[in-house]
Amino acid sequence: MLTCVHKGCEKTYNEEENDDNACLYHPSPPIFHEGLKGWQCCNRRVTTFDEFLAIPGCTRGRHTDQLENPPENTTTTLETEAPATKAATRVENGVEIYDSGPKISYTQTISKTITEEPKLAPIEKEPEEDDLNIPVASDTECKRPSCGKKYVDDATSRGEGPEAECIYHSGTPVFHEGSKGWSCCSRKVLEFEEFLKIKGCKKGKHLFVGSGKEVKNVEKEIVQCRHDWYQTPTHIIMSIFAKKVDKQNSSVTFREKEVMICLYKKGRNIYYMFYLNSYFYIKLSWMLT
Repeated sequence: MLTCVHKGCEKTYNEEENDDNACLYHPSPPIFHEGLKGWQCCNRRVTTFDEFLAIPGCTRGRHTDQLENPPENTTTTLETEAPATKAATRVENGVEIYDSGPKISYTQTISKTITEEPKLAPIEKEPEEDDLNIPVASDTECKRPSCGKKYVDDATSRGEGPEAECIYHSGTPVFHEGSKGWSCCSRKVLEFEEFLKIKGCKKGKHLFVGSGKEVKNVEKEIVQCRHDWYQTPTHIIMSIFAKKVDKQNSSVTFREKEVMICLYKKGRNIYYMFYLNSYFYIKLSWMLT
């Protein structure tokens, strides 16, 4: 049996049964923008990564196990010039002198206190475990990210053998400036297909049905909030858009080249991390509500 490499398909097939309508896949790459996830070839957009992986293909064709050649690098560098200001002129000793105006020089000074900022502890919650009293249907796939193993029977999938071991990611997907990875491990890749192949970084038991209990504690999760920003010669002003936030229990933490946002709303904490391209003055930064 062969495995199809088309995005959105990845099913096993027999070449003798392959035809022009056997494969349902996405011919275009994925797109992630302002918290929404989807494919460039179709209009559907979702907010969670699991929903994104479940979007059915939009094009019919033959299965294939041959990877396509990567497209040639057609990236072009856009060079923009600041609009020229009207030159000021003056006359000295009969000679006309042109002046482009005052010049401002910015010197970046990194305070020692920046490097002494305490590191934030990773945000983790206890992994959910299966309730062994809840029956599991055959071929049920493990719910943990990047595992992919299916339930066979209790002895095989919940015993002590190799099939009972779950290798998964305990964090959430992170897509930043073209790189893709998981919040729980350091590996980052550029291609979405390579992202799906990143091996899990944590070992445990499979999660086929869950605990069956409602979570009453405050839920902590890392999500993308809609945001906007603009820059002046001395400041960067960033706006975060989130409804019904309890500002008394919310916070913003500045550290080195990162900004950690913690918003408390309706019984859960929403975390989001912004990565900056340069150092900034932590003690001169603040939050407005």
